Amino acid sequence: MADRVGVSDLEDMRQARLADSGLEELATAARECTFLFTDADGWPAGVTMSHLYVDDGFWLTAVTGRAHVAAVERDPRVGMVISNAGTDLPGRRMVRIKGRATVHRDRETLDRVLPLLAARLAPTGQERLLTLLDSPRRVVVRVAIVGVPQSHDSRRVAGDGRGG
Repeated sequence: MADRVGVSDLEDMRQARLADSGLEELATAARECTFLFTDADGWPAGVTMSHLYVDDGFWLTAVTGRAHVAAVERDPRVGMVISNAGTDLPGRRMVRIKGRATVHRDRETLDRVLPLLAARLAPTGQERLLTLLDSPRRVVVRVAIVGVPQSHDSRRVAGDGRGG
């Protein structure tokens, strides 16, 4: 059956899951994710955000008062979707992460995480970005990974999953 996938159909994609070792590569190469949460009315919601993957978890930044910050404070259960679109990684890769988020406002955490985010997002202008990020209502959000319910790596499917 595995020989059929990618040759005559794309029905059973279990073999195309991202290998456990592929999460770090994807999370490090990609600079953006879709951050998923439940809004104040109980509806699914999401926002595209930059992220930093370090120590088997994610750091994001926002400001107090944004819908996603308020959502995390109401309910720490969140999701993230990351793909390799816009990276140099071959194939098509994606992962959905189930996580538990914590909002940090303390100066010690901001002083530790904001420079790392600035260096990752603006390697040639990190001081300027750090100045912008270090604002009065700034928070950082830590997402601890609870699970990886879905993932995909087209390199594990015959013809890269496109019949090639």
